Amino acid sequence: MRFLGVFTAEGGLEYRRGDKVIARTDRGLEAGEVLCEADRYAVSYLTEPTEGQILRKMTRDDSRELAQIKDRTHEEIKTCRQYVERLGLQMTLIDMDHIFGGERIVVYYLSESRVDFRELVRQLASEFQTRIEMRQIGVRDEAKLLADYGDCGNPVCCNTHLIQMPPVSMKMAKLQKATLDPTKISGRCGRLKCCLRYEYETYEQDAEFQSQTPYQNDRSFTPDL
Repeated sequence: MRFLGVFTAEGGLEYRRGDKVIARTDRGLEAGEVLCEADRYAVSYLTEPTEGQILRKMTRDDSRELAQIKDRTHEEIKTCRQYVERLGLQMTLIDMDHIFGGERIVVYYLSESRVDFRELVRQLASEFQTRIEMRQIGVRDEAKLLADYGDCGNPVCCNTHLIQMPPVSMKMAKLQKATLDPTKISGRCGRLKCCLRYEYETYEQDAEFQSQTPYQNDRSFTPDL
């Protein structure tokens, strides 16, 4: 889910932006990437950031192991889907996150109702010999995990720079005079595009300014004769 957090450097070591690292979080050992120094300005953008410690730069062995984990994840997803189907659970498996250190596997799923997955967890824990954590997500989270490019031709915002996905309403589309065709203003998740939110405040301020400006719609003039 691309968690962001504040991590201390073990042994006072320094890291640069873009460095691939192995860090310890509350979930276990995880692979990550250094984004910037955690100064007051950067931290102010984070809400309840993950905390932990950077242990080392990622080695060749670490990279090789991470690649193997990703390869195994495809098979683990197939296995999990077989268990879900066998148990007749009303849920859609979206993705699985195999923690680098092997402490747990996080299963992300969609469901319109409450699901009793206790038996599924027991069977998966026995199959994979590790702790299983179930995480119910929404359709916007699904796009964050799986989507690639949007209609604009750029990578989807939820999978690149958005830290939190803001609420978007039809009012925003109407104010910006965007087409109200749902197929054209909906993102990969099927909900209204997040980008409708970006300039909404500007449009709102402009609309308020125009409403307060006298004679804004008066096209008649009184000549000076």
